[in-house]
Amino acid sequence: MARILVTGGLGFIGSHTVVELVNAGYEPVIVDDLSNSNIKILDQLARIIGYKPDFYQLDLCDEPGVKKLAESEPDIAGIIHFAAFKAVGESVHFPLKYYRNNFYSLLNVLNVYHEQPVNFVFSSSCTVYGQPDHLPVTEEAPVKTAESPYGNTKQVAEEILKDMVAAGSNYKVISLRYFNPVGAHSSALIGELPIGVPQNLVPFITQTAIGKREKITVFGNDYNTPDGSCIRDYIHVVDLAKAHVAALKLMETANFTGYDVFNIGTGKGSSVLEVIYAFEQTTGVKLNYKIGPRRGGDIEQIWGDVNKSKNILKWQTELDLDTMMLSAWEWENYISQNPL
Repeated sequence: MARILVTGGLGFIGSHTVVELVNAGYEPVIVDDLSNSNIKILDQLARIIGYKPDFYQLDLCDEPGVKKLAESEPDIAGIIHFAAFKAVGESVHFPLKYYRNNFYSLLNVLNVYHEQPVNFVFSSSCTVYGQPDHLPVTEEAPVKTAESPYGNTKQVAEEILKDMVAAGSNYKVISLRYFNPVGAHSSALIGELPIGVPQNLVPFITQTAIGKREKITVFGNDYNTPDGSCIRDYIHVVDLAKAHVAALKLMETANFTGYDVFNIGTGKGSSVLEVIYAFEQTTGVKLNYKIGPRRGGDIEQIWGDVNKSKNILKWQTELDLDTMMLSAWEWENYISQNPL
C-alpha cells in the first residue's frame, strides 16, 4: 500500500483528500503545524475512515524537523503539498510572512525526498490567471502579474517545480489549479473551518444563516455580468479531493513523465447572488444580505476550461451547486452543536 505524505492534511482540502486517498487504497501520512487547522479533525477523520492516520505535528519551515520526518518516513511514494498560508488580504499586509512560509516549506519537503522517485501533487490556484482575456480560461492562458503576494507564491512555486523537473529530478509533478472549493463531506464530520472572520463566501453564508454573523455584504452589483455580481467557478471539495487521487494515478503510469498542470473546476461560473439563491432554495433558510461597494482586487469573472482534466486526468466533477450548499449547511449545523 503506497504511503502518501499529505502536508497540511488537517486543513479543509487536505482532510477531504485524506478520505479519498484511503477510499482509493492509499495510506496517507499527515503533516500539519496546526497553525490554521484543528487537531480534533484527526479524530473526525478516524470516524470516517475507521482508523487514525499517522500524524506528525511539524512546521515545514523547520529544516532539521523535515529531515527527521524523512528519516522516519523513508518509503514515501507520493506527496500532496497543501501546506501554505492562503489569505489573499493578509498576504498584502504581510508579504514576507507569506514568502517565507510558502517557499521554505515547499523547498524543505522537495529537498529531503529528491534522491528517490516521488509523485508530487502541488496545490496551486486559478489566481495565476488574474482576470483572463478569454473565458473559459485554459491551461495555455498566460500567467499574469499576481494580484497579491499569495498569488505570486503559487506562480513562483509552479516555476520552481517546472525548473526542478527540467533539470532531471526524480520527481514527477502535477500542479492542480483550483477554482473555488466549497461544501463538506457527506458525513458532515469534516468541512471548512475558518479561524476568525471567514475569507470565503460560503462559510460566511452558513455562519450568517446560523446566526454567527449579522449579514452578508455582496461586494458590487454593477459588474459586467448577468446579475451584476462577481462570477466564480465553485467546486465541491470532495470532487476536488478526488482530483488529487487522479493526479497520483496518472503519474503512476509509464507514459507520464515530467511536469503538467490542470484546471480543477466545474467549467461553469456562478455569481455571488446565484450562490446565495442556491443556498436559500436548498436549505429553506432566508439570508440577510446587502449590496455594498466593489472590493479592491476582486476579479470580475472567471471559470475554467476543464477539457484537459477530463481527457488526460480522466477526472470531472459530479456534485452540483445545490449539493455544495446543502453539505456546507449540514457541516455548519454539526459544528454549532459539536464545537471542535
